[in-house]
Amino acid sequence: MSSGFKVQGSKSTGASPSPDAIPHSPFPIRHYLGLYAALWRNSVIRELGFKANFLMWIVVEALWFALQLSFISVLYLHTESIGSWTKWQVVALVGTSHLIQQLFTAIFLTNLTALSEHIRTGKLDFMILLPVNTRFLVSFRQVDLGGFVNAIGALCVIGYSLHRLGHTPGVAQVVGFLLLILVGILIHYSLMLMLSATSFWTVRAQGIVWGYYNLFNIARLPDEAFRGPFKAVFTFALPMLLVSNVPVRLLVDKLASPLEILLLVALAAIIFAASELLWRSALKRYTSASS
Repeated sequence: MSSGFKVQGSKSTGASPSPDAIPHSPFPIRHYLGLYAALWRNSVIRELGFKANFLMWIVVEALWFALQLSFISVLYLHTESIGSWTKWQVVALVGTSHLIQQLFTAIFLTNLTALSEHIRTGKLDFMILLPVNTRFLVSFRQVDLGGFVNAIGALCVIGYSLHRLGHTPGVAQVVGFLLLILVGILIHYSLMLMLSATSFWTVRAQGIVWGYYNLFNIARLPDEAFRGPFKAVFTFALPMLLVSNVPVRLLVDKLASPLEILLLVALAAIIFAASELLWRSALKRYTSASS
């Protein structure tokens, strides 16, 4: 995401705001934080207007999470380990995967799935003309507060699994775990933005985007459960296995080598850079809904 207040113009209208319309602030980060706070307030007001829907989705996600944990319990009635992963290590893995998914849902999912509709209806034209980075607005316009509520449940499960393991991670492990969670969310965000950006060429891409979102379930299983080309694809091309497995390995002292962390961070940087290049290319060829 580029910083500052550069605004991409639309080819169809040739319009761009005058220099006076763009705020000249020596602290652009402060400006964006203030803007994001305003978007948060709008999201809270919207959720309060539809309380039943808000509560329903929290319950649905909680039931789905409980179902995943029940599946692990049933699985371990028939085996003592999956590779070198014990039951409560896998529970921590499921909790971590759910935590990443819910935080991603809270911050990005609604916005990225809406991009196709913004392009089709021409709403993106107005976003482009606003004196704010277009990618920022497309990515953070709405917040799903229910995702944060469900993320708390995931943290509780992770904490309980560590208790059952009799393992107390050090401060460095906890900080590293949380940072790697952010890295994992960045990977999912960058990949889904690229898939959403195909809407500039195909108009509708919701099926592709939701298809990727369903692949999140792969991250709930230990990487040692997979072999061959499948494991290679979901480690390097679509690093689903790394996103959850590496943070948990760090947290429960299963990390074989620091190179696993370096690989995850390197892939996040490469994928984010690729998403920025694709986004800029897509905006350049955008000709608005009326063209």
